[in-house]
Amino acid sequence: MDRLETMKAFVAVAHAGSFAGAARQLRLSPSAVTRAVGELESHLGLTLFNRSTRVVSLTERGRIHLDSVRAILDEIVAAEARVRGQDAAPRGLLTVTAPVVFGRLHVLAIVNTMLAAHPALSVRLVLVDRDINLVEEGIDVAIRIGALADSSLIATKLGEVCRAVVASPAYLARRGVPATPADIADHDIIAFDGLSSGLEWHFADTSIRTAPRLAVNSADAAIAAAEAGLGITRTLSYQLRDAVTAGRLQLLLGGFTPPPVPVSALYPPRRYTSPNVTAFLAAARARFRAAPLVPAAAWGIAAIR
Repeated sequence: MDRLETMKAFVAVAHAGSFAGAARQLRLSPSAVTRAVGELESHLGLTLFNRSTRVVSLTERGRIHLDSVRAILDEIVAAEARVRGQDAAPRGLLTVTAPVVFGRLHVLAIVNTMLAAHPALSVRLVLVDRDINLVEEGIDVAIRIGALADSSLIATKLGEVCRAVVASPAYLARRGVPATPADIADHDIIAFDGLSSGLEWHFADTSIRTAPRLAVNSADAAIAAAEAGLGITRTLSYQLRDAVTAGRLQLLLGGFTPPPVPVSALYPPRRYTSPNVTAFLAAARARFRAAPLVPAAAWGIAAIR
């Protein structure tokens, strides 16, 4: 097999953690991927992967080689982009990561638009509520919510969101409406531990330590529990907008909302000229021009008092 193809297979297995997963990504048979990696190992005289019936992991030499091979493949992508020009059509694989709920609500729609417009493009969408190292994981574009640490990554701001406190009309009719953050102590709390600290709720001028009756590890579960009348919860505004707009949840403590935080697309500098990344950013900007990402205060729905 061509040396370049064996390198692509090696990187795909490293990222997928399995030969079967790499085969799906590359649209090859598992035996073809296994053969390609075997050829590369034979050429190098090294074992690149530890193989077992359940796990495929890089050896120490494999980890060293992965960095070099990724750099080579990135240079090839960049060279092709330069020779085709900035208007080259997206093609090949684009890998995107985003938080789970944001990915489901927004990024999946962006990806659908791109796939419909670019037949030669494939997308790998990684939805996870933690920050992934873009270089180590082979990520082309990452969506991040919140203040960004200083880094060499390029950031494009897509909008702003805020943390918002909500409860169902039925719960508020039964237990009353908190007028200040301190009043939360008298209420049943649904904590979402994926949002910074699930127990420490920060407001504009104060922080409150909560004692949840229910703690969950997903925003969807926290919102569903609040809609069912189990208590008050707090998540990011984009996660709540549909439920608030539909009247299933009501905004609380609007006067105490902390400052909004940015939603950004991040990508390594070496991918700046990639037609795939350029197309993703264009599709994302178009989506958020049509449906802007704004804090709850800009929805035109007042928090109840």
